Amino acid sequence: MKTVLVTGGAGYIGSHACKALAAAGYLPVTYDNLITGWQDAVQFGPFEQGSLLDRPRIDEVIGAHQPSAILHFAALSNVGKASVNPSCYYENNVVGSLTLLNAARAAGISKVVFSSTCAVFGDQDGIVLDETKPTSPLNAYGASKLAVEHMLRDFSGTGDLAYCSFRYFNVAGADPDGQIGEHHRPETHLIPLCLDAASGRRPALKLFGTDYATPDGTCIRDYIHVSDLVDAHILGLERLYAGGQSDVFCLGSGSGHSVREVISAVEAHTGLSLPVEEVSRRPGDATKLVSGSVKAQDVLGWAPSRSALDTMIGTAWAWHQRGNVYRG
Repeated sequence: MKTVLVTGGAGYIGSHACKALAAAGYLPVTYDNLITGWQDAVQFGPFEQGSLLDRPRIDEVIGAHQPSAILHFAALSNVGKASVNPSCYYENNVVGSLTLLNAARAAGISKVVFSSTCAVFGDQDGIVLDETKPTSPLNAYGASKLAVEHMLRDFSGTGDLAYCSFRYFNVAGADPDGQIGEHHRPETHLIPLCLDAASGRRPALKLFGTDYATPDGTCIRDYIHVSDLVDAHILGLERLYAGGQSDVFCLGSGSGHSVREVISAVEAHTGLSLPVEEVSRRPGDATKLVSGSVKAQDVLGWAPSRSALDTMIGTAWAWHQRGNVYRG
């Protein structure tokens, strides 16, 4: 059984990745500071608490578990906060990643799968965003992720590691088995915010901007089911174990939905009315982000099979209705 260090494994995507790793025959070791993650979500392998900025602690964990690869999810990811406090994002996402990569290189770990973002593209309307498009991030979140991509490219160029970098679009849904799900503090993702507002857990959904150049005036995003997303990570990891070259892949469903379309879909699925409070735009929000994921399909054999909007809402709603929230 190969051991894989999963940074951010107590978070939303990281915990789903740990479940997928365990199902594929790997032993996931979660490394998380629990600032945004939940220890309750660590159910599929050992847990080690620590910060990416703490090199001695990373060295200790690597020495204890001897992982042969790293899945790197740990990062700050709130776009609004990144625009207000960019320094924090560069320290956590860039310096933290550099600390991790230096520890990996010192330990002889040569395989890294990295959680990047479509925010590296910035606002490029009217085009499908794939790996050939130029990068121009609008905020420190996207810029910090792009900096780590460059870091990985440079480390790879020295022969120290091989990597897969995945540029996510909007991740949604929950584990179809209901074992784990999405629970942030504070919650920032659209579908769980909609479900909270529809079920009365919050007074209303804040709709940030209604004057975008889209058919209904609200932002358009490409949503991908979290289980589809982590499937790609397993395929990317297996490609690295097989000696595959370093590469960058976009991951999305290939279709976009506006915020108002998501609101309508949540109301249709739940049968509940969703109160909405219209507010001004957030700084750093792009108008339209839609993925071209043909490369991931061609190179990795990956396809999003659960990313229909109603399916994502359905799995999220099932988790939501069970009252499945993490408490520690």
